[in-house]
Amino acid sequence: MQGHSTYTPGTAFERWLDRRLPIVGLVHSSFVSFPTPKNLNYFWTFGAILSAMLVWQILTGIMLAMHYTPNDALAFASVEHIMRDVNYGWLLRYGHANGASMFFIAVYVHMFRGLYYGSYKEPREVLWLLGMIIFLLMMATGFMGYVLPWGQMSFWGATVITSLFGAIPVVGQSIVTWLWGGFSVGDPTLNRFFSLHYLLPFMIAGVVVLHVWALHVVGQNNPTGVEPKSTEDTVPFTPYATLKDIFATSVFFVFFAWFIFYIPNYLGDPDNYVEANRLATPAHIVPEWYFLPFYAILRSIPDKLGGVICMFGAIVMLFAVPWLDTSKVRSANYRPLYRWFFWILVIVAIGLGWLGAQEPKDWYVFISRLLTAYYFIHFLVILPLLGLIETPKPLPPSISEAVLAKTGQQAHA
Repeated sequence: MQGHSTYTPGTAFERWLDRRLPIVGLVHSSFVSFPTPKNLNYFWTFGAILSAMLVWQILTGIMLAMHYTPNDALAFASVEHIMRDVNYGWLLRYGHANGASMFFIAVYVHMFRGLYYGSYKEPREVLWLLGMIIFLLMMATGFMGYVLPWGQMSFWGATVITSLFGAIPVVGQSIVTWLWGGFSVGDPTLNRFFSLHYLLPFMIAGVVVLHVWALHVVGQNNPTGVEPKSTEDTVPFTPYATLKDIFATSVFFVFFAWFIFYIPNYLGDPDNYVEANRLATPAHIVPEWYFLPFYAILRSIPDKLGGVICMFGAIVMLFAVPWLDTSKVRSANYRPLYRWFFWILVIVAIGLGWLGAQEPKDWYVFISRLLTAYYFIHFLVILPLLGLIETPKPLPPSISEAVLAKTGQQAHA
């Protein structure tokens, strides 16, 4: 139920503008009168949190770019200059570096919420695909940004990850040469990564606009997975959802501020405070924490090409979820079997993340292979089968009746 805008221009200027560019009416219909399911919980606030984080990252990134020098002989020193000599440069740098981690924390919660409540199912397939495109762009942006400080982990991380493309038959080495801008990671690589790191957030912002547009076409999903059937099932976006979003975003930014002011280097690597040295390889090369599950999948496969295929295949699985899940019921609240397998998947993802940070030896590799196998089995076998064998709980007739039933149960308790 998308509804129609109830906006009426109140002044002569608004009427003049509305006839030529109805932007105020568009904002009103999208963020004021837009009908929102009345039973949304706080997991639905992460869209607003992600929007706020994107704005934060773009603004701090622009200010950092004014002082950064994308040159392999000067990049490390320019970051130290930002930290020591630029007014509040330490705040900009720590805010931007930790902001990437906060961005990924929020996006992973947002994605797992979508998986739990079936927000990828018809008619929201395109909405999910746009979200996954944003995730891919975020990963590319985060990787390139991690290279820019030009510390030891930045340099060797770039060397290892970009070398993986060389495993692609026929065109692999050409791709690697293009990424490097030569025959090894160096000044051309740094310039390319800086340019792309600056450009990609604006591409993300463009896809976010499409994502929000698609959301307003099909409407929001909700914890019951039942579509709104009348105006009694919805409330206006403002003030109900708006106030909840503002509160949740404020709490999230308090958590973010705690990282910046108290443990700004907790999620980083100490080797990145050592200037890049192509003659000294770190004992253990690891990417940022938000890449670790995929890194663990890559390392669990003994063949280089096989590892690359599985790593990218793990992301392709997420793109294909709307067609792999055969159940007609959206919410895991009414799918008892699926709920168990969902939480197993969460544990597997966390386990892969932890294993990705360990040295690939002994039983770590064996466990990584088991978890990698389960990850693919979950999407390729378990999801399609569950839709055929699972008996869901009865769905409520409407959102309002589900809310009233829950309220009644709480009052009785």
